[in-house]
Amino acid sequence: MMSGRMHRGWPGGRGRGPGRGGWQQADLPGADDAAAWLQGRLPDGWFTGTPEVTVDREEIVVVGELPPVEGDFPDTEAGRADRAAAVAGRISRFRETTREERIEIARQAEHRYQRKVAWGARIGDTEELFTVASVPVMTRLRQPERIVLDTLVDSGVARSRSDALAWAVKLVGQHADEWLSELRDAMARVDELRSKGPTSGSGSGSA
Repeated sequence: MMSGRMHRGWPGGRGRGPGRGGWQQADLPGADDAAAWLQGRLPDGWFTGTPEVTVDREEIVVVGELPPVEGDFPDTEAGRADRAAAVAGRISRFRETTREERIEIARQAEHRYQRKVAWGARIGDTEELFTVASVPVMTRLRQPERIVLDTLVDSGVARSRSDALAWAVKLVGQHADEWLSELRDAMARVDELRSKGPTSGSGSGSA
């Protein structure tokens, strides 16, 4: 079965959640079945295993494992460089030879789920994403938070406050993945309980 992850603002894959989330965005179709839909739609033989499908409110990202490169690459600086070049070439070949079909699959998925579709390929520890979306996110920060960003900029870690914020979010994601997974599971349980509760639209009396 194809693996899938939902990175969403609120369980269910909708584009709007409780007021606490602060989104100002129209409802989106649910995308809980996106991984299953892609499992049935992708051509056989593209990937060696089941691709990873990650979904949020703006984008669906599909990353699959390609066959390993063949050849004897010695454990030397030159051998490692040759292997890296062979891996890059294999991923580039996949990207070019599947381009038209990927565009058609993406068009169908975008119509179904109202989200952009991005692709990626992986060989071993090397992963390359093809044209993923970069979505602006507005926020207001007080001085202590701005000082953190400015420190990253002044030290050369980031080129701008925007880059510094993206770097900080990426770092949190790397080091708090287990906690974020638990948080998403808890949100899913809350959503399930809410769906089982009484509806607010039921009448309380008779005419």
